[in-house]
Amino acid sequence: MEKILFWIYLANAVLLISHEIDSAYWKEWDLFKLPGGITGFLIIHFPLLFFILYGLILVFQQSFAGLIFSLILSFGGLFAFTIHMYFIRKGRKEFKVPISLFILFSTLIVSVVQAAITLYLLAI
Repeated sequence: MEKILFWIYLANAVLLISHEIDSAYWKEWDLFKLPGGITGFLIIHFPLLFFILYGLILVFQQSFAGLIFSLILSFGGLFAFTIHMYFIRKGRKEFKVPISLFILFSTLIVSVVQAAITLYLLAI
C-alpha cells in the first residue's frame, strides 16, 4: 500500500503543480487579492513546491512524516478544488476552460483517494 501511496502522491503533486501553473495564467493573485502581483505569487510558491517535493521523498522513505505530508497535500488538493468551484459558482470566469476544469476535477478524485490511503496507513 505504501508504494501505491507514492504513485498517488506523485500524481497529485503533478496535478497541483500544473494547477499552480494554470493559476499564474489566470492571475490568481487578483482572485485572492494577494499583494505583490506575479512576484509575490512566485515567492509564495518556492516554499510550497519545496514542501510538495520534500513530502514525496518522505513518502518514498515510508516515514511517519511522509504520511503527515501526504495528508496535508491531499487536503490541499481538496481545498483547491472547493475554493475554485466556489469562485466559479460566484460567476468568476477563471478556471472555466476544459483543461483547467480537468485539472481541478482530477485533483479532487486523486486527493480523495490519497487521503483514504493515507488515513488507512495511519490507522494500521
